[in-house]
Amino acid sequence: MPSLLPSSLRLAPLLLAMLCTAGAAHAQGTAVAPTPTQVRPAVDQAYTQLLAAPAMKQLLDAVKADHERSVEDLKMLTEIEAPPFKEQKRAEAFLARMKALGLSDARIDAEGNVVGLRNGTGKGPKLLISAHLDTVFPAGTDVKVKERDGKLYAPGISDDTRGLAVLLSWLKVLNDNKIQTVGDLLFVGNVGEEELGNLRGMKALFREHVDIDGMVGVEPAPDGTVLVLGTASHRYEVSFKSPGGHSYGAFGQVPSAIHGMGRAIAKIAEIKTPSFPKTTFTVGTVGGGTSVNTIAPDARMAVDIRSDEMGALLETEKKVLAAIDEAVAEENKRWNVNTLSVSNKLIGDRPGGRTPSDSVIVEAAVRSNSAFGHKTLLSGASTDANVPMSLGIPAIIIGGGGKTGGFHALSEWIEVTDGWKGAQNALATVLGLVGVQGVSEPLLPKRPPRPQP
Repeated sequence: MPSLLPSSLRLAPLLLAMLCTAGAAHAQGTAVAPTPTQVRPAVDQAYTQLLAAPAMKQLLDAVKADHERSVEDLKMLTEIEAPPFKEQKRAEAFLARMKALGLSDARIDAEGNVVGLRNGTGKGPKLLISAHLDTVFPAGTDVKVKERDGKLYAPGISDDTRGLAVLLSWLKVLNDNKIQTVGDLLFVGNVGEEELGNLRGMKALFREHVDIDGMVGVEPAPDGTVLVLGTASHRYEVSFKSPGGHSYGAFGQVPSAIHGMGRAIAKIAEIKTPSFPKTTFTVGTVGGGTSVNTIAPDARMAVDIRSDEMGALLETEKKVLAAIDEAVAEENKRWNVNTLSVSNKLIGDRPGGRTPSDSVIVEAAVRSNSAFGHKTLLSGASTDANVPMSLGIPAIIIGGGGKTGGFHALSEWIEVTDGWKGAQNALATVLGLVGVQGVSEPLLPKRPPRPQP
């Protein structure tokens, strides 16, 4: 447990303001909103009560004591490869651990998510706490954990296998210490976060569970970072088709699919986007043709469009698709034909959203960070939290402890020394939201169940 004086557990608004400088810069991120300089009295009081309780101090000590065992879970799960759409083996191992640690009714749902409900007293909110099972690495990648210079190296070990191990540690210490929460905790290891998974795991969860009141996701993040912005994205596979022909004999008679695509790329490159909300595009991959002396009968490219707001995303998407159609028309006109065609397929669809910085779930994270000595940085990215945010459900992503680096690279690493401190901080955030029987009332409000989709 961190060395905290009693007074530091009873932060007044002025002290909180000192610890949480608005919009503070962070070495590993950029603020997307000012950090609250004070929290509402109910939030401050809840954490004062919670962190001063003997049962909570004992629980946080248990998180520290469980650290070494938790690292073994981390290694075990990391060494089970989990490429996008092939998470089954890791899901089965995660499910087995959840059941062994007390969630006997946990299951793998139809989408492949591992889901287990730890019931509260029946009078509180339902909070989803999650980490994703999948990694970006293809089948056959060497995922053996290697230790050197005090760090653990392996593809996917921090993103997001560390999050899975933290969830298991929380489950163990809550059950071992017989902590009864007021609200329900829905433990989830989800699929579909990386690459073209399109957040399919989260989309399925929120279709099935219409009574979720909030979400806290665990991802690799520096201490104090709280993700409140979900960047939306659309991705397209664009295919160009032409009759093709000999580069000399058919010249002037047929258009080139590659030339048409080249025109499209040049037009896309000239599109202007707003700096705020940040909106981006790129042609990420290209391919096509059959030989150097053939007028290309086919070509294809993949386009990524992102924005921090859906309106700007849709406007840029409209410009991109129009540029493609204009390029095809120009290539046909160049040769006075109409035989070049194009088709678009939406292959990536991530909704976006934002959790307001003055919402209870954000203030809870800010207050918990302050108690553990961290300034809060409000950040943004594309994560599992995009889905609840797009539905208007309060959601944040926070770190689970440990220093990390090399995301999405074969050299990905984590330094787990003192990683238990981040796991303590994040668990305190969660427990303040759902409340602990006899200690604190839940801060997260219950929402009316959403209509079944």
